Amino acid sequence: MDLSSIIGIVSGMGFVLGTILLGGGLMTFVNIPSILIVLGGTMAASMIAYPLKDFLSIFKTTMKVFIFKLQPTNEIITNLVEISNKARKGGLLSIEGDIQNAGNPYLAQALQMTVDGVKTTDIAAIMQKKMALTKKKLDVGASIFASMGSYAPAFGMIGTLIGLVQMLANLDDPSSIGPKMAVAMITTFYGSVLANLFFIPMGDKLTCRNEEEMVNMNIIFEGIISIREGEHPKLMEDKLNIYLDGSKESKE
Repeated sequence: MDLSSIIGIVSGMGFVLGTILLGGGLMTFVNIPSILIVLGGTMAASMIAYPLKDFLSIFKTTMKVFIFKLQPTNEIITNLVEISNKARKGGLLSIEGDIQNAGNPYLAQALQMTVDGVKTTDIAAIMQKKMALTKKKLDVGASIFASMGSYAPAFGMIGTLIGLVQMLANLDDPSSIGPKMAVAMITTFYGSVLANLFFIPMGDKLTCRNEEEMVNMNIIFEGIISIREGEHPKLMEDKLNIYLDGSKESKE
């Protein structure tokens, strides 16, 4: 469970709602047609921009913003070092038992190829292709959210223009100008809130998640190549620990 995402959304909505309540009634900001044009328009534009299967996958991808389980980088390095020590002492066949205990399909496949005696160049090519395909798949969700973050304010403006046209068409009733102007502006409000509190931040969070996942895949890649080449476990550990140093620097 990602507490930062939950706290961020809850606190953000709390600030927005609190400001509304301090200035007046909440129902003033509730307008179903405005919600429909912003949400409906944003979804429709996203379906036009992306293949249907990619668009539908966004509902599953959204869960990664709030629920994300990734094996810690230091645990992966420790595991690879242990496997390397075992392979150095007992040969590559001695690590066959680690395939079932890998818990990571990417690592398990790499270990299987290593045990089977596949050439280093072939292992590297397959693993790199797998990484590229995984990155492409992971980037789709973040890309869709980024697009939705740009579409929502645009449809908010479209809703505002529709409201203004309807207001100008009824200038013969001065008493209706104020309420209709307020409704016209609400769609811009909805578009801005959805884009800046939900879509854009969620896309950014998915980008961070994807980078973390790719770091782990790169560590596994370098570790497996090192094991296949028979490098000393200490040398491999030093090489992989660079990722830990880079992770600490990025957090700082």
